[in-house]
Amino acid sequence: MGKAAERANADKDTGSLSSQPPFSWLVRDAPEYEERKKRAQFVPPTVLIKDVHAAVPRHLFERSTAKGLYYVGRHVGLSLLFYMFATRIDELTWKTATYLGWSAPGRYLLSWGCWYLYWFWQSISFAGMWTLGHECGHDALSPHAWVNIAAGMGLHTFVLTPYFAWRLTHRAHHKGTNHLVRDETYHPMTRTDLKLPDAAHATKMDYKEVLEETPGFTLFKMVIRQFLGFQLYLIHNRKGNPKYPPWTSHYNPDSKLFKPQDRNAIIASDIAIGCMLLLLGMWSYQTSFRNVWSLYFVPWLWAHNWIVMFTYLQHSDPTKSWTFARGALATVDRPVFGWIGRFFWQGIAHDHVAHHFFVSIPFYNLPEVTETIKPVLGEHYCYDSTPTFYALWRSFTQCTFIEPEGDIVFFKNQRGEAIREHASGVDATAKADDNSGEEPVDEAWKLAGFSG
Repeated sequence: MGKAAERANADKDTGSLSSQPPFSWLVRDAPEYEERKKRAQFVPPTVLIKDVHAAVPRHLFERSTAKGLYYVGRHVGLSLLFYMFATRIDELTWKTATYLGWSAPGRYLLSWGCWYLYWFWQSISFAGMWTLGHECGHDALSPHAWVNIAAGMGLHTFVLTPYFAWRLTHRAHHKGTNHLVRDETYHPMTRTDLKLPDAAHATKMDYKEVLEETPGFTLFKMVIRQFLGFQLYLIHNRKGNPKYPPWTSHYNPDSKLFKPQDRNAIIASDIAIGCMLLLLGMWSYQTSFRNVWSLYFVPWLWAHNWIVMFTYLQHSDPTKSWTFARGALATVDRPVFGWIGRFFWQGIAHDHVAHHFFVSIPFYNLPEVTETIKPVLGEHYCYDSTPTFYALWRSFTQCTFIEPEGDIVFFKNQRGEAIREHASGVDATAKADDNSGEEPVDEAWKLAGFSG
């Protein structure tokens, strides 16, 4: 009787799955996300970074210059191969179409197919150069500072990112992740910013009038942010911390983003970016802008889309007193693009929680670190295998604003609803235990790998 019931249930499940559209899984929340939604009452984690640190074997903190430079060389080599393929597309398509007896329309379609193939893989590679530069910015590529600086400057300058300027603000982001005063990037709008009535008096119509928009307009905003958002952040602090004056720029040596002693480093970054732009200009003059647009700027724009995609999804999720450990736990691990993200982007999205706990551990050791710290983090470890593009749309449409007050706040959607809320009666400033007290932030930074 029991086995018959089990078979009936299995048949029922199979039937329900088979009745669904073939690609419905692409727009479905992952099981881990659904499970997190069920825990609507959020109890702040009491994990201390010293406990997480103690769980990680010492050898995983070691950095190898040879290994780091091998990954850089491999990546640059693949990018050069993609470039060489692109410079021969016309020749290859002509010979292939002639051999197959295709007419002009066939050659045209084959040529465009090859260009799309190049743009995709080269954009993936350009984004990978940025993630390797990110490793250098954390001194994780090599134990030698000069190696990290030389490699980081070269990699980031190639994709038009001012290395020292970005490095400084990114380290500040790590020291204050998801802290509404300290964090540097992806600052959400508040109810006050949107001029919404307070939560006790706001009606459905209030939210509809202020926040509702057509899917087409939402998509338009996403495209602007995905392709131009990072450069706009560098140029004038778009979506950066609002505590800075308008038009605060990563290119200004006297910007409030930096300390006076950082001025020469910012100038060095600016000079490097200027040299790269000059090289691109000379290349355009010697060949044509169309040539440079096809070979460099199209994959460069798409690379920015990937960079914004994985950095946004690492820190924006509708289910997610401040401590360093709680900030690290507010990040989400995602298997973005599967093996492509592992190979070309050094797993920057796959093991981001571990990276936020230990910034100087090299990326090739982070998968093992992730596994060792999961038992310590317990239910507070966040993983989400929701298909990437659906997760991006979900976060963009549901992470709309936050309340301006409260020790712990969650994103609310366009209807003013939050998926999770801080459990009532639980102190946001609760200590990890009665004896240890609050973990000093300077000690946490030191354990995380910050030298200063």
